[in-house]
Amino acid sequence: MAYQSEIQVNQKDMGFEEEIVQVNRVSKKTKGGNRIGFSVLTVVGDRRGKVGVGLGKAPDVASAIKKGVAIAKKHAIEIPIVNGTIPFEFRIKLGAAKVILKPAPKGSGVIAGGAVRSVVSLAGIQNISSKVLGTKNQASNVYATIEALKRLAERYKRESKRQ
Repeated sequence: MAYQSEIQVNQKDMGFEEEIVQVNRVSKKTKGGNRIGFSVLTVVGDRRGKVGVGLGKAPDVASAIKKGVAIAKKHAIEIPIVNGTIPFEFRIKLGAAKVILKPAPKGSGVIAGGAVRSVVSLAGIQNISSKVLGTKNQASNVYATIEALKRLAERYKRESKRQ
């Protein structure tokens, strides 16, 4: 029976694609010298409305990527996609990052900067227009985009219940 559930978990993970957004080398002063580590920001998505972000930290890059992907899969969110785009415009300010997401007509493609582009393309949104204001920090922009999509999904659920 354990074998059956293991197969189901593997099939569930198979649909996710991963993208590395940022790799940072960090060092800590210790009594014996410097301790070097890496922090990796990864985005995972199934291109069918599920997307997640994770920050993995480890002494080497490969382990940090594995951790980041595991965290991103664990915290993946479901977002609504209507005709290949988002249902309505959404603006958010999270920390220093301001993100504006606008629905776009069919055929316009993903018009977005690097950090936002990785999140929305892995989520499966084909047509969207976006703008990032305030900061160039990719981590802040990714977290703001994820939060915007999360709130957009909540609002979409509320409004669909009304009708």
